[in-house]
This record gives sequence, C-alpha cells and structure tokens, in this order.
Amino acid sequence: MRTPLQGGLPPIDAVVGAVVEIACDESGFSGTNLLHSATPVITHASVDLNVDEAVGLITALRSGFRFSPHEFKSGQFLRGPGAAEALEWFLRALRGRASVHLVDKEFFLVTRIVDLLLTEPSYAAGTRLAQDHRPAALALYRAGRAAGSDWGVFLAAFVDLVRTKRRHPDHRTVQRFFEARDALARTGLGTPAEAVLDGLSTAHVWSVVTRLDNDDRSIPPPLEPMLPALAETVLSWSGGQRQVLVVHDEQSALTADRLTRLQQALADHGTPPAAADDRVGALPAGVSPLAGLVMVDSRDDPRVQVADLLAGVARRSPAIRNDALLQPLLSPTSLHDPDG
Repeated sequence: MRTPLQGGLPPIDAVVGAVVEIACDESGFSGTNLLHSATPVITHASVDLNVDEAVGLITALRSGFRFSPHEFKSGQFLRGPGAAEALEWFLRALRGRASVHLVDKEFFLVTRIVDLLLTEPSYAAGTRLAQDHRPAALALYRAGRAAGSDWGVFLAAFVDLVRTKRRHPDHRTVQRFFEARDALARTGLGTPAEAVLDGLSTAHVWSVVTRLDNDDRSIPPPLEPMLPALAETVLSWSGGQRQVLVVHDEQSALTADRLTRLQQALADHGTPPAAADDRVGALPAGVSPLAGLVMVDSRDDPRVQVADLLAGVARRSPAIRNDALLQPLLSPTSLHDPDG
C-alpha cells in the first residue's frame, strides 16, 4: 500500500492570465548531507510536455530498450545497448521543451554563508532575485577551494552551525565556526575573499542561529537547495509573462509552509519592475509566477518520468556544462562557478 503524498501547494485561486504546466524531478538530492555525498551536484529538470507527448516519447525509447514496465532510470538507460544513439535522440527531442537547473552543492553552501550570515536571510536568496552578494560568494568559493584542508573544515563548521537542532543556541558551534573562519583566513586567500570572512560578525551569526533554533520560519532552511532550484525553474518558465503550475515528484523539502513563503517571495520580487508593468502579457505586480505545486508519484505520471530521466542523465554527464547536447537545456542561472 502506498503512503499518502506529503507536501505541495495546490492552487486555491484561479490562475491569472497565461499559465504553463511543467513537470519536475531531481537527481542527486542528498538532504542536508551536502559535503560528504557521492554526488557533488544536484540537477533539477523540468519539461512542459503534456501526458500524451510524454507517453509517446517513453514508448519510442522503450521500443529499443528493456525498461521497467512502469518507470525507467538514467543509470539503466545509459547502460543499455545503443545508449549513445538513444540519448542523442532523447535530448534533441526535448530541445525547447525542457530545462535543467544545476546546483553545485559546495558552491550552494558558500552562497548560504553569504546570504544568511552577511545579510538578512530571505527566500529569494540563491536565485537571480538576490544577486548583490553573488560576487562575494564566488570570490570566497574560488579562493577557498585552493586553500587546502582548512576550507573543508570551515564548510563543515558552517553545516554544523545551521543544521544541529538544539533547545538553546550552542556557544561551542559558534566558537568552532569562527575558529575555522580564522584558520582559513590565515591561509592568505586574497583581499576579496578575506573581506567576506571579515564581514562575518559574532552578533549577526548568533542572531541567525538563535532564530533558527527558535524555528523562525521566515528564514529559508539553510541546507535545502531544492527551494532555490525550484524558484529558478519557475522564474525561467514564467519569464515574467505567465504563471507556472508545477507537477513534482514527491519531495520532502517542499512543504506547504515553505512553498507558501516562496510563492510570496516571488510575488514580491519576481514580477517585472514597475516600468515594465505595461508590457503586453506581463504578470501584474504582486502576482506570483508560482501558481501552485502538486505532488505526484512518478510511477503515475509519464511527464515526471521524463523529467526524472533527464535529471539523471544530466547529473551523470561528466562535463554537463560543456556537453554539446545537454548545454542547450542547461539553465543559464544554474548555481555554480560559471568558469569552473
């Protein structure tokens, strides 16, 4: 017997104007285990296929491969006979109908350090809507990766700082974080990265940790990359012109409360600026591009199966950013070092 689906945010009101329905799934999600996972990246894939189109695509692929009668996975697909030819056909068939948002887990952690501990935490953080601090995160990421073992210790201290559930804030985790910060700074990172570390104040860090321990839900979950990935996916498909209804494989990170807050954040910041409000077809100010999100079991929805296959194929590509077939599907706002 299947357990009831959890999470989601089904639309309550009628959508405003044009709407696109997309199906999504991810690959490489490892919860809060962002540093020690065997998969260094997460891929979040989305398609705008209708059910008949998805069924037709799956049927065409299955005609030459022995897949499960209900669902197939990227590992099985890539190991099948004639996989290279089938993969090329699959990716070309999705061109213009699909998108892949890439999240480098280590870079995500660095953006979280900057977005949480140098500024006021927000649900827009980690997306194109909060780019002011991205240069600082990029400078720290690039310098830190060349700093040796102190870099890993610093990131681990941050994870421990924001992940551990305590009845009251623990001075020891804050102390360890700043000790790791100071050790990293002594490696000589260069002025831009050192300025980021110098900007970390004990008072602000303590304030954020206290709010987290008090379950302040206005702060986005620090170690959940699915939320900014979903936000970017919605922004990409919306283009400021239409609302987006998301059909998503069940994902524990996408709770109703978090999605409600994300929906409001996109309504506040995701619509076009006032000067562009008069554009034909533009979403009215204050209308969220996220119309809602419906959870489904991927076994029941062929569109989600296609998204799942695409996400898995992309994650397993050794050079996704330079792959001639995958690159046209890769979101330009993916969360990674653009020169990495």
